[in-house]
Amino acid sequence: MKKNLFTKIISIAAVCMLTLGAITGCSKSSSDGTSVDGSGVKVFFSTLTLDDFKELVMNSVADAGKKNGVVVDLGEPCATVDDQVAQIRDAAAKGYNAIICNPVDADTALQLEVIAGDTPIIFTNTQPSEDHLKPNKYMYVGSYEMDAGNMQAEYVLKALGNPKSLNVVLFSGQPGHPAAVSRTKSVKNYFKKNGINANFVFNDTAYWDTDKAAEGFKTFLKTNQPYDCVICNNDSMALGVVQAMNELGISTADIPVVGIDATVDGCQSIMDGGMQFTVYQSAKGQGEACIEVAIALAKTGTAKDVQYVTKDLRYVWVPFTPVDKSNAASIN
Repeated sequence: MKKNLFTKIISIAAVCMLTLGAITGCSKSSSDGTSVDGSGVKVFFSTLTLDDFKELVMNSVADAGKKNGVVVDLGEPCATVDDQVAQIRDAAAKGYNAIICNPVDADTALQLEVIAGDTPIIFTNTQPSEDHLKPNKYMYVGSYEMDAGNMQAEYVLKALGNPKSLNVVLFSGQPGHPAAVSRTKSVKNYFKKNGINANFVFNDTAYWDTDKAAEGFKTFLKTNQPYDCVICNNDSMALGVVQAMNELGISTADIPVVGIDATVDGCQSIMDGGMQFTVYQSAKGQGEACIEVAIALAKTGTAKDVQYVTKDLRYVWVPFTPVDKSNAASIN
């Protein structure tokens, strides 16, 4: 992607004019394939350094803005908190209706909110503490991470014939990242709640990275410990494990390797017999939901009619979907 994409303004006239109508508490929304009238709404998007999924979310925000007549400015990805603080300060000064922000550090959410002043912030992908969210002002759009870990653990158990005990290799993402913490926690909780004696023979971080996961898996193998499955917080790490297994002649048919995100490469790996399972986190759905929330806050001051919004008006949870060989071809 060319660098100048990040700073150019995406601006078009409204493609269509649809009324935002509430139906049993939910509106017709961009996230279900229709469009809402965002004409006159200006949004700034700020993100940390991109990986595959973050780029998908960014592109989805841009596409959904275009579809719904919203002016979207894409800020250049931020390498540091200071970079993002400067972006948010500038966006607030320029009078945007809302800021969509994937924070460099979730712990800086309060700082970003103070800098934004009266401008609403819609956080996405990196979840701030609930203490830093406020109904109809500082909201979070994402997918409920605990569900993803539950789906991984459930698949592994079924694939292995529902054993009462198993040895697990687990690769977590960036240390302290809310998604990494929740995904790892939910896997462990699922096994515990279902009475499974899960022995985590190797639990390490690989920073969402393919090469780091491949190296980490090879390091684990040197311990000569038995293992029944490999559970990864995202597809990139799972692909790294599959890569290492292929290099070493280890059968991926016998050892389930599972990820999260259902990236194009992840789904292809499933179809090719590498990874066995992933969980679809809809970057498209999240980007569309961010734009829908931005439009709602700009035009009505409330997100109460946005699809998947929680009763406390702090979260919009775009559902996860389990993906295996039966549906991998239809996801991307």
